[in-house]
Amino acid sequence: MRILVTGGGGFVGSNLAILFRQECGATVTAFDNLRRRGSELALARLREAGVEFVHGDVRCAADLDELPPADLVLECSAEPSVHAGYGGSAGYLVQTNLMGTFNCLEYARRHGAAMVFLSTSRVYSIPVLRGLPLEEKGRRLVLPSGAQGAGWSAGGIAEGFPTTASRSLYGATKLASELLVEEYHAMYGMPAVINRCGVLTGPWQMGKVDQGFFVLWAARFHFGGVLRYSGFGGHGHQVRDILHVADLFTLIARQIDQFDRHAGRTYNVGGGPELSISLAELSEKCAAATGRQLAIAADPETRPADIPYYVSDNTLVSRETGWRPERSVDRILQDVLDWIALNADQLQPILS
Repeated sequence: MRILVTGGGGFVGSNLAILFRQECGATVTAFDNLRRRGSELALARLREAGVEFVHGDVRCAADLDELPPADLVLECSAEPSVHAGYGGSAGYLVQTNLMGTFNCLEYARRHGAAMVFLSTSRVYSIPVLRGLPLEEKGRRLVLPSGAQGAGWSAGGIAEGFPTTASRSLYGATKLASELLVEEYHAMYGMPAVINRCGVLTGPWQMGKVDQGFFVLWAARFHFGGVLRYSGFGGHGHQVRDILHVADLFTLIARQIDQFDRHAGRTYNVGGGPELSISLAELSEKCAAATGRQLAIAADPETRPADIPYYVSDNTLVSRETGWRPERSVDRILQDVLDWIALNADQLQPILS
């Protein structure tokens, strides 16, 4: 199989490119503009794994025109920050996340390729997520046992959760891209699967405050530095589920093995309740794993795109594929800390 991975220099794209090359023997091309700091570190890893790297930009159709044909497009390109566009221009965000998807779809259409589109849990409406009946339990927020509503339950957020109210410009571009993918599947018969991913993490993620918090937290505890609980009173009780990128690879490999079964489907994909964690709980785990204590500041102000709780309900994707995450929170944290320690000289200027 010939696979094109857009965003192939980023955290998710580079890891998937390498795993498909190593585990499946695919011919893989990684395509990226290397805009995000730290993405340049992927180049040596891709080369060593036998993945061809092509420098280019999904915003430029001519760059994609020069690529060789592929059988499958893994569309991982994105401006990933949910805060992008607030207080400034949304131009790069929209051109990358929406027009970039259109250009990738046109490439796939011309070459008769299938597509796996990596979307996001951020397509779901911020006001509705903030309106969930959350309760404090220990150092986290939880949904009451037995409570449920449209697209939500104690098992998390399902595909039927509302997307109709505001969801951030980032979420809007990804939702609009989903609609394009659906139309290309219906109009041109393009095999396509949409995975709405929760928080993805693992080694080689260049974590920042607005994207990649799990690695950011681990890195600050390793190197030292400042951390802050932002929003919702500044307690750090907001909750996310996390998923190791290698577990995402396992799912996508299963989906493409039975593409006829999954084409046209949209799945929520994340760690689920078992791999959910609050910032305060993450601080405790990082302190125990590193032997370092950090004084974490509190910033109670809630920003427009902040949400208090998101946990993926994997019921549908697990039922249809038999897939479940394999790596626990503790294993993911240890993988990240081991990677940081092994590559500290390279990573400290970026992550400290």
